[in-house]
Amino acid sequence: MTLKKIVEILRATIVSAADNSDIDIQGAYSTDLMSNVLYYHAPNSVLITSLVNPQVVQTAEIAGIKIIVFTQNKKPDKDIIELANQKKIPLLVTPFSMYIASGKLFQAGLHGIRNN
Repeated sequence: MTLKKIVEILRATIVSAADNSDIDIQGAYSTDLMSNVLYYHAPNSVLITSLVNPQVVQTAEIAGIKIIVFTQNKKPDKDIIELANQKKIPLLVTPFSMYIASGKLFQAGLHGIRNN
């Protein structure tokens, strides 16, 4: 699934530079626990979270996550946006809750990260 498609499905706003709207996303993971991201991550995935702080971007970079979606219209501050731009990780803001955003992406064919 592409960044462009994710933006459409989640009625999201892109708040950091997205150089490549054709990023190929293979899966999704929803959590506010960054330790879980490091344990269960999969490269080329999207992270859906309501946690808005710099650690989210730093953790995403380590885990190879390509897109971060902040839920419930939670907007990152300029420092987080600057960090994401440096790391080339698009940040999206959606009005949906984590549950609804995850369900919409799943319904559109983007499956979750397996925990095996």
